[in-house]
Amino acid sequence: MKDVLILYALQFVGLPYRWGGDDPILGYDCSGFLQEILAAAGIDPPYDQNANALYAHFKKNHESTERKAGAVIFYGTPKGINHCGFFVSDRHVIEAGSGNNRTTSLAMAARQNAYIRMRPYDARKDIMGIYYPKY
Repeated sequence: MKDVLILYALQFVGLPYRWGGDDPILGYDCSGFLQEILAAAGIDPPYDQNANALYAHFKKNHESTERKAGAVIFYGTPKGINHCGFFVSDRHVIEAGSGNNRTTSLAMAARQNAYIRMRPYDARKDIMGIYYPKY
């Protein structure tokens, strides 16, 4: 299952970031993108979730793990999670990144260079948890 999800996730590389986005045409934010991947596996938590709510769900319902393909990763501080991604290898995540709450249009995403991309998991140093879904 995870191999199929990785291929699915990779097809979105280059699509624009959009704050609150959950659509492949208008753009995704990090949590909308992660939920798209989880929905393809049939394990998306109910309702629209932001990164903080997804973290709470995974912390409660899935086992913590090391870096590995198919795992999900959360970034932030003990006060709150502000970003999430999906591991496509033991070193790389795919994420909707570089945007913020002002990234609400394709033009703004282009100005901010905000899009779905693959990055080393440790490009950010504020890792709060890595969890492996129950596929």
